[in-house]
Amino acid sequence: MFNSILQDENDIEQIVPVKPYTLGELCQIYDVCDKTMRNWLRPLRDEIGHKGRTMFTVSQVEIIFIKLGVPYVIKEKR
Repeated sequence: MFNSILQDENDIEQIVPVKPYTLGELCQIYDVCDKTMRNWLRPLRDEIGHKGRTMFTVSQVEIIFIKLGVPYVIKEKR
């Protein structure tokens, strides 16, 4: 989507490592409330599976990032 307006791939900065996250941490990463995150994850239940007691595994986080998109920022040129 943004690639067409960017002059250089270096304008996009990846800011999120793939590692285990809690639901609350994913909410912070995507900057949404827990209700919104749960709504986004509901259609992905079959693919993601059940999270552990408190955290999503690395493989679950990979699926979430693939399906929802990896959060990133676009750096401004100064």
